[in-house]
Amino acid sequence: MLYDAIDGSDGFYACPVDKHCRSRMNVPFTIGGGDEALEKKFQEEAKKVKLFTLAGHRSVGGIRASLYNGMPMEGVETLVSHMKSFMEENAK
Repeated sequence: MLYDAIDGSDGFYACPVDKHCRSRMNVPFTIGGGDEALEKKFQEEAKKVKLFTLAGHRSVGGIRASLYNGMPMEGVETLVSHMKSFMEENAK
């Protein structure tokens, strides 16, 4: 579901990991080709829908969604919904 949203975004979101090596637990992605201001805006707006700790690894940047046991399916659905609305509002 989450990778589908990334892959179906026409490049607005991008995953730096080869499709055959992707994790089901940690989903990294960039926004707007690694636009740090846009990624920061995404994280700030995500807090409004109760999505927290989406910052990517400090050495890589971007966004990272951790989908461990504590993340219910509703949380993933909320993230995907936020991604779609954010893309609609911010795609150039």
